Amino acid sequence: MNRQIINTDKAPAAIGPYSQAVKINGMLFTSGQVPIVPETGKIEATDIEGQAEQVMNNLEAVIKAGGSDLSKVVKCTIFLKDLGHFGKVNEIYGARFKSAPPARSCVQVAKLPLDCLVEIEAIALTE
Repeated sequence: MNRQIINTDKAPAAIGPYSQAVKINGMLFTSGQVPIVPETGKIEATDIEGQAEQVMNNLEAVIKAGGSDLSKVVKCTIFLKDLGHFGKVNEIYGARFKSAPPARSCVQVAKLPLDCLVEIEAIALTE
């Protein structure tokens, strides 16, 4: 078992006792990514579209740092503060997974870190 912690400065640093991702046995498990801009350490977008774009940028950066890419993602989980944003997030998310999209779950939650609107985590293959 070869367990590797993945960190990149192209995505926000962890805001708690967790890693951006863990790579093990040909699989990459990301932590949930929120819409923090890595360069500023702040959530800059106030609308769901801007936050969803930033989350996808952060998620893609972590996946790349783990030696994979979006085409190898097998499962995502989307956490929304308001399920009414599903359509807008789905459009932004879908633009990144144009062919053979991964399995996915999407749930509304009571609250997200830093009171953001969306968080997404992924599992990807690395081989």
